[in-house]
Amino acid sequence: MTVTLGLERLLASGRLQGRRVGLVANPASVDRRFRHAADLFASAPGFTLAALFGPQHGFHADLQDNMIETPHGVDAVRRIPVYSLYSETREPTDAMLEGLDVLVIDLQDVGTRVYTFVYTMANCLKAAARTGLPVLICDRPNPIGGVAVEGWVLEKGLESFVGLFPIPLRHGMTMGELARLFNEAFGLGARLEVVEMEGWTREMYHDQTGLPWVIPSPNMPTLDTAVVYPGAVLFEGTQLSEGRGTTRPFEICGAPWLDAQRLAAELNALELPGTWFRPTVFEPTFHKHAGQSCGGCQLHVTDRERFPAVLASVAWIGECHRQNPARFAWRTPPYEYEYDKEPIDILAGSPAFRQHVERGTPARDIAAEWADGVAAFARMRQEFLLY
Repeated sequence: MTVTLGLERLLASGRLQGRRVGLVANPASVDRRFRHAADLFASAPGFTLAALFGPQHGFHADLQDNMIETPHGVDAVRRIPVYSLYSETREPTDAMLEGLDVLVIDLQDVGTRVYTFVYTMANCLKAAARTGLPVLICDRPNPIGGVAVEGWVLEKGLESFVGLFPIPLRHGMTMGELARLFNEAFGLGARLEVVEMEGWTREMYHDQTGLPWVIPSPNMPTLDTAVVYPGAVLFEGTQLSEGRGTTRPFEICGAPWLDAQRLAAELNALELPGTWFRPTVFEPTFHKHAGQSCGGCQLHVTDRERFPAVLASVAWIGECHRQNPARFAWRTPPYEYEYDKEPIDILAGSPAFRQHVERGTPARDIAAEWADGVAAFARMRQEFLLY
């Protein structure tokens, strides 16, 4: 089945006619024929593409690491401003929005709470509410489906640019559905319209949509990466390598002091469904432990419908700690514009994960703690689902 994107439906609708349009996009903002939204908008008759906005990693997604700000600029082809929303500001200013009639957001989310594109979208809704500018969200598939919900719901006091609202690590919603949730349940109050997809159902993964995969950010190269990311992103809150600097970020994780064979054996003994940990030795070319030989595992998903993404990495990090508590270390602030909060706490959404790892709590016991929060969220999100 081929899914029709919100972008394609918006362009076919004619509802941008006569308007000066701002577009929030990056290289993954393409239609099924790989045509970029900015090119389609610039060549379409009857309206004017007046400004471009880029999220983290930039409009061209050319900046590799987290926490590297992107400069503002001018689009060399279209001669219009390109505003960075990962700069001295993460929210469009009134000056950036001046002269626009509508703001269109077309970003590819990956289904995990900590992916910053959804908060760029939320910040755009805040700015639009302040200025009265209408916002159109071009909806795209959640690449890891819209069924499974897993992980801690973000606790109050741990809000950051990798988590502004109380949703679980794996939320099971599309960008458009999240926009409705943020705007209505969490009171952003923008003049919002979601341009829905046609043909997408909640059970679909991205490779079942007939749509091309274009990497939404430099360390999200494949759908396989997105499948493990709801849990493996927790490695960012440790001094363990999350595989940046390898060809399989977030699937390969480890550290120089880990015994790969022992690690894999202990993890596979847990018999997590749809999960296999293969021992591996790797050498990151950049980022943590660059140029050092690291022991670790590659996480292979053998059944993605049954695979517990968050639980798998909770177990993985816990076993790394058990191998050598003296060598294991949490990442220290700053992290994503937070200078005091523990990075692992804002990623997990609760200090409970860090505390349980340090106490040696079994992974399944840790996971039992998020069950009530997940159930409450699943009920709350129902009125905002579009598919």
